Amino acid sequence: MGAQVSSQQRSRSRSRPRSGSDHGEVLSVHSSDNWNTLFQNSRSSNKLMVIDFSADWCGPCKFIEPTVHDFADEFSDVDFIKIDVDELPDVAKDFDVKAMPTFVLVKKGKERERIVGVKKDDLHRMIEKHRF
Repeated sequence: MGAQVSSQQRSRSRSRPRSGSDHGEVLSVHSSDNWNTLFQNSRSSNKLMVIDFSADWCGPCKFIEPTVHDFADEFSDVDFIKIDVDELPDVAKDFDVKAMPTFVLVKKGKERERIVGVKKDDLHRMIEKHRF
């Protein structure tokens, strides 16, 4: 059995110095137990969590993935979490996810915004709005 939580770091085409390993990191969650722990911990934190609900077979999800990594690099003060809806269908159901990609912005355990589809500018604006 493999790791239940993994981080993905995308190699960037343009070179830019990194001040730490958390830049560009998107945490992939692979078990309900790990998700529940992360979500419970986020309730007591003022840190914004961006949950990316996606699927391996989803073309638009693959298209926006580099942008999500760019945002994780830009907004190192925000937690970026990736949930595969086929791997964790109960989590997707709890958040009433009906299409992919769906981005749910959560702070202190409460949903602040939701964006469905490949809407890079809207997602960027919403992160800016809710990160502090």
